Amino acid sequence: MIRHIVFFSAKHDGNVEPIREGLALLTRIPHALRLEIALNRKSDPLSKEIDVIVYGEFENDAELAAYKAHELYGEAIKRVRPLRGLRFAADYDVAAAVSSEERKP
Repeated sequence: MIRHIVFFSAKHDGNVEPIREGLALLTRIPHALRLEIALNRKSDPLSKEIDVIVYGEFENDAELAAYKAHELYGEAIKRVRPLRGLRFAADYDVAAAVSSEERKP
């Protein structure tokens, strides 16, 4: 399984909700096993730059690629890009991750 995590900051405070709404389009794309769009709680006192998070789980690289090729993905980018500042994305293979599950008996 591939986990896909993307962090966004808004150029202006008033852009946070429109960014969330634009990214919510992604939840209508059928290729993810799970896809969440959330606002950052900003509970970490050392890091408050990130406003919106996309979290997705995909069966494999082909499903992630199909998700990114979907027309709604393009529409979300079109809506969000002018409103955002920073964007950081990371994808990783769950099978290769070090996990707390390995410590459980």
